[in-house]
Amino acid sequence: MILLTDAYGRVMRYLRLSITDRCNLRCRYCRNGKFGQFIPHADILRYEEMLRFVGLAAASGISKIRITGGEPFVRKDCASFLAMLRERWPALALHITTNGTLLEPHVPLLARLGVKAVNLSLDSFDRATYAAMTGRDALPSVIASMDRLLAAGLRVKINVVAVRGVNDIQVDDFVHAVRTLPVDLRFIEFMPMGSGTLWSGENFWPAAAIKEEISRRALLTPVTDNPENAGPARMYAVAGGKGRIGFITSMTNHFCRACNRLRLTSDGHVRTCLFTDREYNMRGLLRERRISDQRLVDTLRRVCSLKPMGADILARRVHDEAVAMRRMTSIGG
Repeated sequence: MILLTDAYGRVMRYLRLSITDRCNLRCRYCRNGKFGQFIPHADILRYEEMLRFVGLAAASGISKIRITGGEPFVRKDCASFLAMLRERWPALALHITTNGTLLEPHVPLLARLGVKAVNLSLDSFDRATYAAMTGRDALPSVIASMDRLLAAGLRVKINVVAVRGVNDIQVDDFVHAVRTLPVDLRFIEFMPMGSGTLWSGENFWPAAAIKEEISRRALLTPVTDNPENAGPARMYAVAGGKGRIGFITSMTNHFCRACNRLRLTSDGHVRTCLFTDREYNMRGLLRERRISDQRLVDTLRRVCSLKPMGADILARRVHDEAVAMRRMTSIGG
């Protein structure tokens, strides 16, 4: 097996696969208040094209795949696609990122498929704040999905985009959740991605400040003997709590040298770094039957060899400008 490597010696092991740019929420940190235009249907990869790409990636050393959107369960037959992934590549660690609003009926299937973990985007446990951030009063459905996931024995990670002036006054709620629920709650530093979002220097709530606030309420102990710490989140046990708290310091403490991920957008572009809009169109190659698998793999290897160091891109950013213009809904997070 020839692995996918870049010029910095990083080996790609993790694929984030966006199956749609559609989403039923309008999160202010992800897009502006208007829906705007979605990617034309004809440009969205068909499931069989995605399966072909996953097969080539798995044969090149990818061992973990995360299904994202937009909101993945907005796309028709998402559940069937997950079942096909598991049937064809049973050894792949299968993860899902979802807003949870449409998830509850699918939880039994996820349990049967042995999904490794489900990441729930949940930025507030306050119903009014949740509605203000997402543009929809859907918190009860998300909580119902979370409860059913936990009842089914599935691992749940709660992703909280930290926004000063919005959810920074709800630290008590987050600490209470970790004390009472067996979840990993991870604060993600707000990133300047896309145009017209809520991002600004004034809204930026750094992980160090969040940790300081939480430490006033709970004793945090670093988790050092867990594979989770191989990823971007730095996890902490909470004294007397059932869950854990983590911090993903995308802006203040870069983890680029350990980055092992690729992204395939729903319209068939490989994106090697979240912080650059440079993408590589694989859709045409996937749709051309005369293109061999070997040529596709060779192309993917060349693309991976050009993977940049994201911290360098951030360092060149001027003031409050966005570091990349493509919206997170169309990238897949």
